[in-house]
Amino acid sequence: MSSRTGDAARAGIGLGSAIAVAISWTQNQSILWAIFHGFISWIYVIYHALTRPGGITG
Repeated sequence: MSSRTGDAARAGIGLGSAIAVAISWTQNQSILWAIFHGFISWIYVIYHALTRPGGITG
């Protein structure tokens, strides 16, 4: 593993968390919901994609 990849992993935020927080903030404008959705990250991203018009199916 390169040192750059290791540093990103140690930073504690992943792509799923960043996407979940961005989606949550756009939908709710709430820090508490954004933090919660950041913790469950990919679960929320997939849920959002499945339940919104224009999600996975276009």
